[in-house]
Amino acid sequence: MIRKLKYILPAVILITSCSKQLNINTDPNNPTILASSQLLTGAEYGLGTSLAMGEGSGGLSQVLGVYMHQLTVREDPDQYLAPGSDFNIESAWNGLYINTINNLDVIIANGTAAGDYRNVGIAEVLKAYAFSQLVDTFGDVPYFEANELVSKIKSPHFDNGSAIYPSLLSLLDQGIADLNKAPSTSANEPGDVIYKGLTANWVKAANSIKLKLYVQERKVVNVSTQVNALLANPSTLIAQTSESFLLPFGPLGATDNRNPAFTEYFTGQKTDYMSPWFYEIMKGYNITVNNGIADPRVPYYFYNQLKPTQSANNPTEYRDGAFVSIYFGSLGPNQGNSQQTAVSTFGIYPVGGKYDDGSAGATSASSGTGAAPYRFITYADILYLKAELINVGIVSGDARATFQSAMQESFKQVDYCIGLAGQTAPAIYNSTAMTTYINAVLAQYDANGLGNSYVTSNPGGLTGSFKLQSIITQKWISAFGSAVDAYSDYRRTGFPILFDPKNTVMAPGGLVQPPINGDPANPGAQKAVPVTVAKNYPLTLPWYTGELELNQNAPLQKLDPSTYKPFWMP
Repeated sequence: MIRKLKYILPAVILITSCSKQLNINTDPNNPTILASSQLLTGAEYGLGTSLAMGEGSGGLSQVLGVYMHQLTVREDPDQYLAPGSDFNIESAWNGLYINTINNLDVIIANGTAAGDYRNVGIAEVLKAYAFSQLVDTFGDVPYFEANELVSKIKSPHFDNGSAIYPSLLSLLDQGIADLNKAPSTSANEPGDVIYKGLTANWVKAANSIKLKLYVQERKVVNVSTQVNALLANPSTLIAQTSESFLLPFGPLGATDNRNPAFTEYFTGQKTDYMSPWFYEIMKGYNITVNNGIADPRVPYYFYNQLKPTQSANNPTEYRDGAFVSIYFGSLGPNQGNSQQTAVSTFGIYPVGGKYDDGSAGATSASSGTGAAPYRFITYADILYLKAELINVGIVSGDARATFQSAMQESFKQVDYCIGLAGQTAPAIYNSTAMTTYINAVLAQYDANGLGNSYVTSNPGGLTGSFKLQSIITQKWISAFGSAVDAYSDYRRTGFPILFDPKNTVMAPGGLVQPPINGDPANPGAQKAVPVTVAKNYPLTLPWYTGELELNQNAPLQKLDPSTYKPFWMP
């Protein structure tokens, strides 16, 4: 972490004014000229941006969205090839350690001295969450020696996640205790863009993070006592849509803090494609997963720039009427063709883009607000976690009813996020389409109808019940735009089923067939596409190369991330 102090001061100064110059007579090791509220705003945005999708922002979900087959790209995350020098890995690593955790440490140190328990508690909760995401994604990371403000260590050792997790749980308890010392009034803390300083909601978020961490390590640690205690007091957890742990983005104002992935709407060259695997599952095309069940959220998730019979910019690789994309691992002749004003892109739900009403048209910066939030932990997530715990027998309850509530909440969440984006679209919660869809999914659930027709190679050879597969599949669909926890869910449970170019059912003979009648330029004759994959599924991401080069106590780079498990994988 030798580069930390090189970046922390510029990051802090940019929060206050782009016109201020660095005073060389100012102590660079004491960036306390800013109030905690200003540091907190930067830390919260640093956290969200470091986790979000968006090729230009450098967030972990940009890589993990590909690994979780919600996105496809031509860049190195394709075929699981993202190296430690990948722009998104570099930006996320520095963003978390420098723009987020360093500033949180300043808030904790200064706030403790000043008795500012509200901001101290908020910072402790955010710090615990940030480190949990690092552990879940990279495995071993610098933790105990990573606070330069205290340790002054320039080359911190990498600590095992099994040692970090208990400390994070203790930090969350400390955060709750400090929040409870703060005034109980709903003070409008200007620096807190997440909950506006409302301590009750921060306590709920802290307890919800604890629940998530316990579920994450449930296969290697007996967490029955802890999760049962948390779920016995649901009012201490995120318990309604408006309490969800979200980072609001946008709209465009004095500064551009729109959702990072909204840049796809006005970039000079679109790089993010919507995964055909994800799309076909939502359309009900997949031969096993949700077969025959069309998801009514499709026009909220994806926006098509073309009408079904319109010509694309160039010959397409994957087309289903208006929907245009490319495959993961494609070797096809049309994979590299530019489709700037033809490719389907993010919709209104994940990035504050445009609701697809069928009118089509090329996207631009004025096509939406970009004001969709990054979702850290939602109320729907809490319900899915509870359904999982019931399913695996750790807590008692009605897994089916909880699963049904989780799906209903996922639909409600779509309407809620659209409202935050300041846009309008047809309400989907409690609609006939929602009820029809959920009933169909539950019918499969009741019949164990999500049987795995694919002979898959799940991480670590994991297997699970068809009911658990259904729960995690719906959680994955709900999580579109926030891929970090979906990546953890997959490695923990083996679900959802992901596209595998080596699978002889998914890609017989190394070929995958797009909808045969999907391309109006080739009716009834859309060609099969050759696909491949270069590496086995990575169980963690490679460490940021710059850290390994400059930190004298860093380990050697992982030679094969498919063999490097996080501690919570047996």
